Amino acid sequence: MPDIYMMRAESGVTYLRASHLPCPHGFSTRLGGVSTHPETVSLNLGRGFADDDATVRENLDRFAAAVGFDSDTLVSLHQIHSPDVRTVTAADAGLGYSRPSDETADGYVTCERGVAIGIRTADCVPILAAAVDEAGRPYAVGAFHAGWRGTVAGIATEGVRRMVALGARVEHIRVAIGPCIHRCCFEIDDAAREVFVAGLGGEMTDRFVLPSREGHYDADLVGINLALLAEVGVSGGRVAVSDLCTRCRGDLLYSHRRDGRKRGSMLSVITLPK
Repeated sequence: MPDIYMMRAESGVTYLRASHLPCPHGFSTRLGGVSTHPETVSLNLGRGFADDDATVRENLDRFAAAVGFDSDTLVSLHQIHSPDVRTVTAADAGLGYSRPSDETADGYVTCERGVAIGIRTADCVPILAAAVDEAGRPYAVGAFHAGWRGTVAGIATEGVRRMVALGARVEHIRVAIGPCIHRCCFEIDDAAREVFVAGLGGEMTDRFVLPSREGHYDADLVGINLALLAEVGVSGGRVAVSDLCTRCRGDLLYSHRRDGRKRGSMLSVITLPK
């Protein structure tokens, strides 16, 4: 079975990668950056928190050097918790970090080399995917931001469909799910549960959204995304999952549910090798 394991670069940048994705990729942690503010220390990769843009950029350059992608090519636009997946080409390189943009997206797919795609999380489920041929060569990649609303809206399955539209074969697609909030720490109320029922149906909701106390439920976002991926043919030995919970691991990870806006953001990136 594939696994997700920790890496630490000489710079101190600490990140996770999946053993079955044969291309540059990584799920960042909060360790190894230059942020000094108590809320964002130290590898904050999101703008709009306590750090200035220069600090975030230095953190991005450090993360890129550790993982093995060109930070100037990274595409990562404003996220709105939607199922919207954008097909990325070399013309998009840098959108969101090196090149300011008002555009939005919660997922990306590409079959072009020389461009990196990434999504930011601090509890939401980060999903990285690669289509790998019989010779072990990756030829398409995807990155998807599955917050609870995006999960319910099916961004994981939409991402797989968009990879297939690019020419990927479903049986070639491998997926890694990085650190996120797990069921132990993600409680929702009756109103939110109704959104799950409306989007996923009662049967799946009953499987993955379990009563915790009166009017409240523990939601298993990882389980839902795994089930949705299985429905479109991506399952078993082609999927790896991190067991790290963002809310539990304040020493290692940022969490919005734990800290609100007094936090930084992780970044999950994948790119095709040149």
